[in-house]
Amino acid sequence: MKIITIAIDGFSSTGKSTIAKQLAKKLAYSYVDSGAMYRAVTLYAMNNNFISESYLKKELLIKDLSKINLEFRFNKFVGFGEIYLNDKNVEHEIRTLEVSKLVSKVAEISEIRKKLVEQQQLMGKNKGVIMDGRDIGTVVFPKAELKVFMIASSVTRAQRRFEELQEKGQTVSFEEVLKNVEQRDYIDTHRDDSPLRKADDAIEIDNSYLTREEQFNAVLEMVEDVTKSL
Repeated sequence: MKIITIAIDGFSSTGKSTIAKQLAKKLAYSYVDSGAMYRAVTLYAMNNNFISESYLKKELLIKDLSKINLEFRFNKFVGFGEIYLNDKNVEHEIRTLEVSKLVSKVAEISEIRKKLVEQQQLMGKNKGVIMDGRDIGTVVFPKAELKVFMIASSVTRAQRRFEELQEKGQTVSFEEVLKNVEQRDYIDTHRDDSPLRKADDAIEIDNSYLTREEQFNAVLEMVEDVTKSL
């Protein structure tokens, strides 16, 4: 089977990472969670008091970009690369609702997007990579052989996220999670730099009522169709 680049974009909590991890394992491809990179930068900003719900010290964060080192290290026990921020594993720290509330503000900053996009493109220069995010098919890999754009209703996505956070022992309300999902949707689609949008050649999947198995089989079939046509 010919090695390709797979770009998976979509709104928050549409299961992009889930399907990307499944495909990477099946195809023996590298998996890159671009959202984890933005979350790690957000965590750095939080830890250095550059951001909160009431303020953003944008210039100070930009000035500190050279001090932020991001790296994915493969964990054989979970089957994918976990994100490290300055040599510290922050895979779990970046998945909190507190980070979720602030990450879209950080992702709006052009200087940060430029830095991370350059890193992401280097990660995928040899193909055989599956990357998920908001601008993978439009900005990072505009020539990707397969582009998937995932959608689901905001209520469905909030419920998934709510259950995920509860399983991790975090105390949150469904209303709080739904508000966060809707706020992130607005910021992601209205930012000036690389807004979330479906690439013209992307295949849309509404997984509001699909099981993980149905979703996986649908995308795997797309992969097989693309590789056969090359």
